[in-house]
Amino acid sequence: MSNFQDTIFALSSGQGKAGVAVIRVSGTNTRFVFETITKLSLPKPRHAYLRQLHDKSGNIIDSALVLLFDNPHSFTGEDCAEFHVHGGRAVVKALLGCLASFENCRLAEAGEFTRRALLNGKIDLLGAESLADLIDAETEAQRDLAIKGQSGRLRREIEDLRQGLLDAMSLVEAGIDFSDEGDVSPELTTYIEKVIDSAKERLKHLIDGYGASERLRRGLRVVLAGPVNAGKSTLINALAGRDVAIVSHIPGTTRDQIEVHLDLNGWPVTVIDTAGIRETNDEIEAEGIKRAVQAMSQADIVLSLSPSQTKHISDERLDSLPLQINIVTKADLQTDCNSKNICISVKTGSGLNTLLQRLTIEAERFMKIGDAPAVTHLRQKQGLTNAYNLLHQCGSVIQIPELLAEDLRYVSSTLNSIIGTIDNEDVLGQIFSRFCIGK
Repeated sequence: MSNFQDTIFALSSGQGKAGVAVIRVSGTNTRFVFETITKLSLPKPRHAYLRQLHDKSGNIIDSALVLLFDNPHSFTGEDCAEFHVHGGRAVVKALLGCLASFENCRLAEAGEFTRRALLNGKIDLLGAESLADLIDAETEAQRDLAIKGQSGRLRREIEDLRQGLLDAMSLVEAGIDFSDEGDVSPELTTYIEKVIDSAKERLKHLIDGYGASERLRRGLRVVLAGPVNAGKSTLINALAGRDVAIVSHIPGTTRDQIEVHLDLNGWPVTVIDTAGIRETNDEIEAEGIKRAVQAMSQADIVLSLSPSQTKHISDERLDSLPLQINIVTKADLQTDCNSKNICISVKTGSGLNTLLQRLTIEAERFMKIGDAPAVTHLRQKQGLTNAYNLLHQCGSVIQIPELLAEDLRYVSSTLNSIIGTIDNEDVLGQIFSRFCIGK
């Protein structure tokens, strides 16, 4: 990250021509920049003004709605400003160039506004991650998950857990300071064990909910698999509503994986077309088949397509798949179809609604969030898992007060790092690299 003493600016609305473009500024020089460009003296914070914007040479850039937010009452906790200009590319370019002409003003990096909000105590890491999820949300279920993340339920749960452990730690340390005994009293031992067991149970509940939350955030992965000419590319074109894959009677046409993103009643589903499974001497096709097997091993659901009732994929490498659904294609040419399979015909449209209904049911089953606060990121899960494992260690030193107090302090620190007290630049860089410039 660059110098946080700089004043930063960026286009915060979408790229390209639009009715209105919003350009944000944050940092110590914001008020000077604002007053210079707008020629507005002593503007009242959080009030909108209609002003002409001027560059340093006095040329008019545009007429705009302008707002000033004084610190600490802003998103970043610094002085901030917004310029709502007409959304033409030339207008935006001219204003960005004008802002860059001021000393110590530079274009913001990805996520830098939010990162400054974090460093100034306006938001915690959990809030930053849920904000990124909200920006990335493509379906109603993903939006709802991000909103729940911003509600602070997970933070409050972690803070409550941490406070209980700190209380227990203070009792242990008091025993060290004021007791002549060399160990922990039986009454205190019983109390500490109850605290630890309760914390472990609550942590396990949070950790177990990660799978559904993480799937919901990234989308359920559904892989189309089967022999060559089974109708995989035809089906993915039908699901996409457009031609995304080449369909040919020539076997082995599909080599690379093709993804289509679906919104099934608010549940995000990614359907992946793969190469047909068969023996081949073609090196490129063999690589495509290798990737197809890898995609199947990483899928949540595999749709095994075949124009036959019985010839579906069978591979020992796929024994660990959570779910495999057999799909009989070209049903318009079939004389019968048993209830174990879903029979479809892209040509006539029969069976497609049945398939989508089944996928919607499975998506809800895989991604429905329980009553626990949602753990949506691997970083959060790893922190909770580390705290859980550390609590296991406490049981072995419960009669040694100095070690017990130190372990409880370490658990508390681990939980605190999930919320936001963290100094690891690599972790922060990874989190904020997901953000767009201007946020």
